[in-house]
Amino acid sequence: MLTIRYLSLIVSLAVAHIAAGQESPDSDDVARGTEIAREADRRASGYIDSEESFTMVLRDSKGRERLRTMRLRTFEQTDDGDWSLTIFDEPADVKGTALLTYSHGVDPDDQWIYLPALKRVKRISSKNRSGPFMGSEFAFEDMSDFEMEKYSYRFLREESCGDLQCFVSEWIPLYPHSGYSREEVWHDQQEYRVQKVEYFDRKGGHLKTLLLSDYRLFDERFWRAFDWEMSNHKTGKTTLLNFNTIELGVGLTERDFDKNALKRAK
Repeated sequence: MLTIRYLSLIVSLAVAHIAAGQESPDSDDVARGTEIAREADRRASGYIDSEESFTMVLRDSKGRERLRTMRLRTFEQTDDGDWSLTIFDEPADVKGTALLTYSHGVDPDDQWIYLPALKRVKRISSKNRSGPFMGSEFAFEDMSDFEMEKYSYRFLREESCGDLQCFVSEWIPLYPHSGYSREEVWHDQQEYRVQKVEYFDRKGGHLKTLLLSDYRLFDERFWRAFDWEMSNHKTGKTTLLNFNTIELGVGLTERDFDKNALKRAK
């Protein structure tokens, strides 16, 4: 039996497709796509907080590379979206730059960036969230944590993804000012881990592809990908995230995620 939440998602998808002059999706596909996303979110939730260190590799269309070292702190919230703080450690010209994100559902996320050269905290407008994050192929909106309310969902098909079998679903952003018209997301059928995401721009063109690999298990429950690869098909540029360390339950507090934390991030 469909819940009220499923019915609201069905209505939102139907309106979008009718407006586009297309046939509305099958309600079973909407329900199944929603349940896949919900199960993936359930399995990833409950870690409380985390701290991660990684290297960002910016690769241009000619294969030339620039390296940056970064840290990411995350703090789970039960009544709203999670909080995250991204800190740049190297090279010297970006050292101390920090991005603070309070994720929400359909409402615009709150984001602030600290620029040490200016010694000031700048709020990121929700209208600018589709722009590139620090010259990478990740947009500011890609740096926000996942929240169920941000999308409507539709199951598309099952297919192989490397050595695994995957569910493939369509996600349509419901939050304002997204740079994407839709996404196609691959979850493996065994652990519901994201294996691939294809992003489509506002005109429907295939803009970017994200590949995740080298998953490792923490606390006998939480899977984390150590290698991320975001490719931009329009520019030929690629951004790699290679994680060095991931720690869960490190004892972070709300004070580690207030706006003053941006200036004291070290």
